[in-house]
Amino acid sequence: DVLSEGLNLQDATRLINYDLHWNPVRLMQRIGRVDRRLNPETETQLRADHPDQIPVRGTVAYWNFLPPDELDELLRLYSRVAHKTLRISKTFGIEGKKLLRPEDDYDALKDFSHVYEGTTTPQEEMHLELQRMLEADASLAQRLDRLPNRVFSGRAHPAPGTQAVFFCYCLPAPPNAGEDMATGQVSLWTEELGETRWYLYDIATGHILDQPAEIVGLIRSQPDTPRCCTLPHPQLSEIRAKVEKHIKNTYLKQTQAPATARPTLKAWMELN
Repeated sequence: DVLSEGLNLQDATRLINYDLHWNPVRLMQRIGRVDRRLNPETETQLRADHPDQIPVRGTVAYWNFLPPDELDELLRLYSRVAHKTLRISKTFGIEGKKLLRPEDDYDALKDFSHVYEGTTTPQEEMHLELQRMLEADASLAQRLDRLPNRVFSGRAHPAPGTQAVFFCYCLPAPPNAGEDMATGQVSLWTEELGETRWYLYDIATGHILDQPAEIVGLIRSQPDTPRCCTLPHPQLSEIRAKVEKHIKNTYLKQTQAPATARPTLKAWMELN
């Protein structure tokens, strides 16, 4: 693990994991040390000094030693790491790839490396924007923590003649969905283990947008942006019910959430 962060092993082409870390990011970081972006000068020197290595330069092989089936049944290590890897894959848009067994798709690592080290994504830009705001105002974090759930506001829609309602929900998750599937037991789903999702309901079309990168430009406001709320409360309540039904039919159904699991509305805003 000392070599798994911050050190490039670009003259290596093989990696063997004798222990399978429960955190898939650690696994990908380990492999990423070997497949680091190659320094052209170093690579040229390596090929010149070791011509026999030319066929394997630019390729990487990795092997993970998984625990025996009898031990894995007790540890449930593979299902735990597989579930975590799947969640990370969904986050980075590489759904369905795993990185644990030889037959798994190695392209997943390349996709991860591109996201991890390459161009900043819109979501990362949003996180950096928030970080800059917190650094510029020392009291902002405390004020945000004091805001109650379901805090509401409104502003003019950037597109004239268009109306929409923005929602920010915290969606619950279980402590370990992989263990639930293995044991058949239902764990307590909590916000702390869940994730945040944004939704934008277009009033004219009824379409629900759920990509933060497409929503942030519509809701981003400055301290002097005028507050503007015109939609009647019954209509707002009706729209909220439609969005929560959408969450139930998508996220909650896909994750096989128990009937007690409920999304928590953190904030919403009308755009009029």
